[in-house]
Amino acid sequence: MKRILIGTWVLLFASLACSKVVPPSPAEPTANVTESPAEDTAALLERLGGVPCPDSDFTCITLTVPLNHFDSQDARTIEVVFAILPATGERKGMFVTATGGPGTAGLASADSYTAAFDPAIPEQFDIVFFDQRGVGQSGDLQCASAAAAYYQTESDFSTPAGEEAAVEAARKFSTECINEMGNPESLTYLGTNQAVEDLEALRSLFGDDKIWLYGESYGTQYAQTYAAAHPDHLGGLILDGTVDLTLSGPDFLVEQAQAFSDVLTFTLQACNEDDLCAESMGGGDAVAAYDKLVNTLKQGPISFDFPLPSGGIETRQFTHADLENSASSYAYSESFRMIFLRALAAYSRRRDIVPMARILYDSLVLDPETLEAIPDPTYSDAIYYAVQCQDYYDYNGTPDERAETYLRAGDALDVSMPYFSSFFYGDMPCIFWPTENTSDERPAPLTADQFPTLVLGAIADPATPVSNGQDVFSRLSNGYLVTQLGGPHIIFGRGVSCVDDLVTNFLVNDELPPQKETTCDGSVITNFVPLAPLSVNETSNLLDLFSAVDSEIYYMPEYYDWDVATPTTVGCPLGGTFSFEATDSGDSLSLETCSFIDGLILTGSGSHNYDDGSFTLEVTVTGAKDGTLTYTSSGDGSLQITGEYSGEVVDLSR
Repeated sequence: MKRILIGTWVLLFASLACSKVVPPSPAEPTANVTESPAEDTAALLERLGGVPCPDSDFTCITLTVPLNHFDSQDARTIEVVFAILPATGERKGMFVTATGGPGTAGLASADSYTAAFDPAIPEQFDIVFFDQRGVGQSGDLQCASAAAAYYQTESDFSTPAGEEAAVEAARKFSTECINEMGNPESLTYLGTNQAVEDLEALRSLFGDDKIWLYGESYGTQYAQTYAAAHPDHLGGLILDGTVDLTLSGPDFLVEQAQAFSDVLTFTLQACNEDDLCAESMGGGDAVAAYDKLVNTLKQGPISFDFPLPSGGIETRQFTHADLENSASSYAYSESFRMIFLRALAAYSRRRDIVPMARILYDSLVLDPETLEAIPDPTYSDAIYYAVQCQDYYDYNGTPDERAETYLRAGDALDVSMPYFSSFFYGDMPCIFWPTENTSDERPAPLTADQFPTLVLGAIADPATPVSNGQDVFSRLSNGYLVTQLGGPHIIFGRGVSCVDDLVTNFLVNDELPPQKETTCDGSVITNFVPLAPLSVNETSNLLDLFSAVDSEIYYMPEYYDWDVATPTTVGCPLGGTFSFEATDSGDSLSLETCSFIDGLILTGSGSHNYDDGSFTLEVTVTGAKDGTLTYTSSGDGSLQITGEYSGEVVDLSR
């Protein structure tokens, strides 16, 4: 069973303490709050008692706002945290980012996202991020354990018994998730229509007539809802990975499931077009390799030995549901798709499912030692359902009648869709959610008459189908469409100048794109990096061996998707352990009898320097031969290895 995160990965998180600010008359609807006179942002933040966000350039404030913005008689309140970086030059206004999910903590990505902006944007705009009500510093409602168990449920919608089990799993999860988060008083008020009024409270407090709003993925749901409620207060709107709000929940899920299926097909086909990738798939066909693994898993789980971070081995099982979790979670970007293909190649080449298990544990945020769920301060599954179940209504009748209608609506997909048809059922817990929406009325199409809108999307976006954005664009009075070929989920700030320059000019120079529709180049996967040799006997070239170890370390899911904060140890593929932690200049690495290649056992230390891109290992080597070696990969791609190996002096470079 799977819910799909309509968002993007974030890499950095800081525990954020913020000052509290109460807007005037918190019991009144936000629309009636008196606006403050404009003043210098830094001075305003100081007057409001703003405090530095730890490990961040941003200043944090906590607004106390009405729990229910639409009932002036309800005096209850809720606290929402905003992070603000004042403009460094002449201020034009506020540029607000609504991140994805629903359930991602905007504060966690504030600094890393801002670092990717053209410097002219933070020069002219106050940069604003926020943790939406219930998320992170704005409540930290979580149900990580219930979610991890639910997502690993093996679902079979081809039989009545399988359908019944899936429905019961959704019913159980909806209860256990709410119990785990403590059945909070705010549960009924976590929907997007309430959350956008929190932003309106901030705008009013700052006294800005207009703001510029960027929404990514679910954030486009948020941004469109704000635009419909407060069109007079937008100077410009940017939608990236767009959700079409006119679609019903089931209709959107049909398109999303199809998009995931299509992107997997694109990924496998891209592998076949890459000679190194195709050669790694045994028979040279990634589609056939994936289908073979699917067929094997549908016969029953695969047993395997997993190398534990503690250094031991534990026998585990890998299921078809695990494969779908792994494939879908690593479908969001070109590099993650390539890492997934490396895992598929490992199984195709030597029936090694461990790399795929590493992807699974990373995707579900499970402790690889114990398989217990690790609460993720940057994301909340609880808020995902709390928001989605408020924003959408799925079918009429009693919960059991609605579940039956839901199942029957998916019958055609179960037959016609080659992959991921089960994703259509990802929001089934909403059938049993206690505060679900009771109206099937969808928002009116957004026309955005008062302000220009950029709609960004990628052909290979699995979570928000590119067709959603195209349909939203078609209804806009003053809209511009930017489409990247291939590409990731979310395309702004990913280093593609064709995209980033259009957005920067739109914000900074008030320049609209030169044409209504722009197409930017892109790819489905990054260049495939071959797997390491199985044994030192496959090559006598030490540079090749250590370059392969370099790649295995870099693309190990636990390291590649590391939060760059938590000291971490993982089990090496052929024994031993590999540890890493952050330093002021990059990463510090430690290897203890760690082996990625049979016959090459490494003990020592290393580093990854962020400033110059260099990677270094200083290790004692045992196994087929003994030695002491220093390996360096420079940022320019050059390699060097020096030391002593098998009694001979080594000094190699290329």
